[in-house]
Amino acid sequence: MRDLSDDLLDWYDVHARQMPWRVSPADKKAGMRPDPYAVWMSEIMLQQTTVAAVTAYFQRFMARWPTVADLAAAQDADVMGEWAGLGYYARARNLLKCARAVVADHGGAFPADHAALLNLPGIGPYTAAAISSIAFDLPFTVVDGNVERVMARLHDEHTLLPGAKPTLTAQAEALTPQARPGDYAQAVMDLGATICTPRNPACGICPWRAPCLARARGTAPALPKKTPKKAKPIRHGTVYLAQRSDGAWLLETRPDSGLLGGMLGWPGSDWVDASAPRPTAPPMDAAWTQLPGEVRHTFTHFHLILDVMVAQVPMSAPGTFLPRDRFRPSDLPTVMRKAFDLAQK
Repeated sequence: MRDLSDDLLDWYDVHARQMPWRVSPADKKAGMRPDPYAVWMSEIMLQQTTVAAVTAYFQRFMARWPTVADLAAAQDADVMGEWAGLGYYARARNLLKCARAVVADHGGAFPADHAALLNLPGIGPYTAAAISSIAFDLPFTVVDGNVERVMARLHDEHTLLPGAKPTLTAQAEALTPQARPGDYAQAVMDLGATICTPRNPACGICPWRAPCLARARGTAPALPKKTPKKAKPIRHGTVYLAQRSDGAWLLETRPDSGLLGGMLGWPGSDWVDASAPRPTAPPMDAAWTQLPGEVRHTFTHFHLILDVMVAQVPMSAPGTFLPRDRFRPSDLPTVMRKAFDLAQK
């Protein structure tokens, strides 16, 4: 007797999305196997980020560091620079730590063992399940936002997220097949991304339209239900853009811990609650001028507003200056690049 996973895999064999890190169903049937390094890289990049945003970064990383050993040997600054703009910069630091652990402890090959994967830096339960399933075809259940949405609608589950996570995970696990679990994991995610979308799901062409309880009851567009988010607080601060007479810029590498850890950035003040006086912390005495306008940027837990101060400083100015020919705005995280762009207007 066929089950739901068979129906979904038949659909996936025809409609699988093409991605640079994915081996298509046809290629797998021809004997190609997923590259665990590529699967791991894509999964780390895709955390809190879209496929559209990740694709170009993935291709650049793989071209520059085609193996995990190449990445492990890379300079931290080079990796952080390539990551700039992708956000959630702790991922980039853990990317390097994990690559070096794979080389040092596993001979340069990702272990085909779920417990061993969980012991690697930056790999949590979701990523370990994804690598185990997609790269090694082990029967682990992969649950992301797309899968939660599909399960909530399939079972007409109205419990609010995040409280519904254990129930939705158990439902997803019950459907995960022993055969082709990697393709199945990707199929459910593709279903959520292309058909069972957050708004206006295309129920008429869904391979699971018949058993879907939410479709039958007309509740699909309202699911999954989520606990309302609290309004994000607003913080503010000041950054300082100093350029020497030879065109070099004053820059700093931020501490490894905290937001934008390990990234290149402009000197600046702390970021404090918007109700507090806006802090100042100029890196040196100079004729600082405040630019008109401000930088606005949103992080996961707060909105940030920055004043931008600029100054031309002499060759004798203290601090670490990056020569103009070595400065690439693209190496800056997005919020710092916004400050630079404001200064160029």
